[in-house]
Amino acid sequence: MKQDTLKTIWEVPDDLWEEIERLIAKLDPPKHTGRKRADPRKMLNAIIFRMRSGCQWNQLPAHLRDDSTVHRTLQRWESIRLFPRMWELIQSRCEELKGVDWEWQSADTSTGKARLGGMRLVQTPPTAPSQEPSAVSL
Repeated sequence: MKQDTLKTIWEVPDDLWEEIERLIAKLDPPKHTGRKRADPRKMLNAIIFRMRSGCQWNQLPAHLRDDSTVHRTLQRWESIRLFPRMWELIQSRCEELKGVDWEWQSADTSTGKARLGGMRLVQTPPTAPSQEPSAVSL
């Protein structure tokens, strides 16, 4: 008997979004002044796309919004520790569905090159003064 495989998630399903939306409203309510925030569901879908595909921020598809808006939203949500709370929510749903084998868990990551070249290396100073070779007479 062939085991069913889950589809790759590129967007938040409606039933999960309802719960995440309440969490976002609680932890990251919109300000009363200033520019209206971008749609949080579109922001989360764009973040999911970016993380799953590994594309550069400036290569997000146009329908997912401006890359700087998505990145700012990601940074704001990271600063208020929204993602661990989302993860708890998702874990609790999996627990209810008996979909998690807690004995075997892993995390998958991707890495990329440092955008601006990374840290600059500092040249190690010499340990002893260099001696110039003595003049050779012919």
